[in-house]
Amino acid sequence: MEIYGDSKSGNCLKIRWTADHLGIPYRWIELDVLKGESRTAEFLALNPAGQVPTVILDDGRPLAQSNAVILHLAEGSALIPADAYARAKMLEWMFWEQYSHEPYVAVARFQVKYQGKPVAELDPRLVERGKAALQRIEEGLMETPFLVGQGPTLADIALVAYTRVAEEGGFRLADYPKTQAWIVRVEQAFNIA
Repeated sequence: MEIYGDSKSGNCLKIRWTADHLGIPYRWIELDVLKGESRTAEFLALNPAGQVPTVILDDGRPLAQSNAVILHLAEGSALIPADAYARAKMLEWMFWEQYSHEPYVAVARFQVKYQGKPVAELDPRLVERGKAALQRIEEGLMETPFLVGQGPTLADIALVAYTRVAEEGGFRLADYPKTQAWIVRVEQAFNIA
């Protein structure tokens, strides 16, 4: 399997962490999206959307979108709950991550860390929604150590990717103590440095 990814991207790292955890061999092909390396004709032939991550499976088929890829890789593993309701809750978190978390927490991080924008100049709505996303995780951890019960699932991998670096976008993780403890648990469960 080949993984085309940018190591700056939490969406790309999700795939690396999932493959490493499951012992799936791969070749990492680093692309720098800031240099337009995902917009070359060669890459667009693999993924017409021009986005990383993109995976080329062992049989040559391409697959994109980080949460679709990790779901495919983890099929049949303990990272996907056997119980139908728990599996649906995992998917609920994963869909929410791409719609209500990544567009705010990751975008704020990108603007501050990679575009050099001062935190004070971030769009207030972006900051407000990022804080609301972090608060949602905090509330989701009130009764269980992981987002879907007692053990880690793909929901945890999906959400830890940008949550763990939220401070790079100006968010204070100290305001979310359950989330901070969860980050440590997830990093330990998946050997994330």
